Amino acid sequence: MTFTELRQQYPEFVFHGVRKEYAAGKLSITYDFEIPGLFAFAPHWEIPCACPDPDDPALDRLIYSLGLAELVSYWKITCSPTVRIGVQLSAEQINWWKQLYFGGLGEFFYRNGIQTDFDSFMTICCAETSLPDAPAAKQSLSGKLIPVGGGKDSIVTLNLLKDQLADACAYQINHRDSSEKAALLAGIPKERILEPKRTLDPNMLECNKRGFLNGHTPFSAIVAFSSVLTAYLHGLKTVVLSNESSASESTVSEAEVNHQYSKSYQFEQDFAAYERDFLRSGVQYFSLLRPLTEFQIARYFASLPTAYHEIFRSCNAGAKQDKWCGHCAKCLFVAVILSPFLPYAEIVRLLGSDLFNLPDMEPVLQELCGALPNKPFECVGSRKEVNIALCLAVARAAADGVKLPLLLEKYKETSLYAQYAPDAARFGAEWDPQHHLPDDLAQLVRHACVDHFSRNTESST
Repeated sequence: MTFTELRQQYPEFVFHGVRKEYAAGKLSITYDFEIPGLFAFAPHWEIPCACPDPDDPALDRLIYSLGLAELVSYWKITCSPTVRIGVQLSAEQINWWKQLYFGGLGEFFYRNGIQTDFDSFMTICCAETSLPDAPAAKQSLSGKLIPVGGGKDSIVTLNLLKDQLADACAYQINHRDSSEKAALLAGIPKERILEPKRTLDPNMLECNKRGFLNGHTPFSAIVAFSSVLTAYLHGLKTVVLSNESSASESTVSEAEVNHQYSKSYQFEQDFAAYERDFLRSGVQYFSLLRPLTEFQIARYFASLPTAYHEIFRSCNAGAKQDKWCGHCAKCLFVAVILSPFLPYAEIVRLLGSDLFNLPDMEPVLQELCGALPNKPFECVGSRKEVNIALCLAVARAAADGVKLPLLLEKYKETSLYAQYAPDAARFGAEWDPQHHLPDDLAQLVRHACVDHFSRNTESST
């Protein structure tokens, strides 16, 4: 069925409420959703923690808000025009959630050919019952919660904060070997690796099999709300993300469609405001790497001990097997962004694939560098830094006396190479002022990831 037909047949999506209980060192949370006439859904979370105060008003706000973040993954099945929720939200809150849903579903709408707009895609109707508005019960928070995905970005964050990890915890939703290995290698003991378990309702998967609407949703918003909830339960003051400035670039060249919307600065800013104005837990949320580009992060990562190079994983296709698939846009991007800083033979060994010599990856490279209008729908860097990295990889091969692999040879013949090559060596001193870092952390990041390399470049010229 089409978007319009589904909305006509299933006009309402209902968020009935939340069930929660504490047992055996875990807070269990179940959200009750329903698309009347189709299915009820009961996604479930288990968060390890000490027994929380059942009357803590901030905890109620955090738990319900995580449910609102979960909601969109089930709503997208039919895109019901009306969403009914069991609590009262202000007009400002309703607008906030609609903005998250609309922006976070940009790729979903685009790839499903759905034409809609902010005003008409969803109407949120609220009950009269209000969530408790009293101040948070926990008044004294300290320490950091660091989400660790197992890729180079969170590894860089762990290393930048290596002298501040004594009271820090790592965070990952569901267990992933590469995430645990990264946290352990950075010095965070296993007992301080917090792993909430998130379980999708099987009825959603059944809908996918039946051909209902499906596609990308803003997963990093789930990370945001669940990590702040987990931090609060453990008395931790800050959630330190690893999202970079490059995440704010649109995936589609002619429209604001960003695969990484909930990793963007816009979302980070919006979320911080929502926490301050409505959640009021006292937990701070910001990305340590926000002022940096993927290029700068890759440069710093390449300088880390090789033990980190052996364990990092960023490939979604190979995630369940904890490996690189060696044949996707994410694997190719990682090869590109590391190629100015590591020997290509080493990249081939780490990824298990000679990506630059695979002819069928040329169209993917063209998407990454902007020769084609849209970037891959993956978490990849900006078009500019991809071009800079490719130019520097060509220069590195020449300096090392190495024959250019196929894709670099073809790239060298393009107008993009001619455009970016003259200034490529001067790239890497950028600092995006749009961030929420405290002054001491901003100084730390700038010194380690910008100034240090700028001095090295100057001394070598």
